Amino acid sequence: MKRLLLVGAAVAGVGVCARRAARGCGVLDFEKMIERMPENAPPKWMFRNISTIRENTERILEVLQTEHTPAQNEDVRT
Repeated sequence: MKRLLLVGAAVAGVGVCARRAARGCGVLDFEKMIERMPENAPPKWMFRNISTIRENTERILEVLQTEHTPAQNEDVRT
């Protein structure tokens, strides 16, 4: 009987600890974490400049596509 009571108390204690730990994990705020970084940190720069990065990527892709497409009067060997 004492063993059962001891095991039950241990399981209840683990459950309470797990509940408290789960509450603390959900508080992670990514935006606040980025704001605490130094100004020259690469993750902070990327977080703030997503639209600029997308525009640059689109321009790079356009340049690559125009370089790799053959001219209209150029013979293409297959």
